Amino acid sequence: MSVYNCIHMGAGYKSVRLTEDAYETLERRKREDETFSEAVERLASERPIGDLAGLFSDDDVETIREERSKRYAAYADRRTRERDE
Repeated sequence: MSVYNCIHMGAGYKSVRLTEDAYETLERRKREDETFSEAVERLASERPIGDLAGLFSDDDVETIREERSKRYAAYADRRTRERDE
């Protein structure tokens, strides 16, 4: 298991230690135009999934799960091809 260490010297910064999986998840969720700090702030401020309880039908939830699974599989395939090149 690899661990990423991010150390910044100076005021206003903290050191954060992430596993490789956690780093890749954060990198995947980070938008092109934002820093990792901005991504963490945005993601940490998102509404918990529990707040959405009751808003979707069972069919809606299944459709969302299927689409998410397809998109993640496509992403994983693309990352594998990039690493193999």
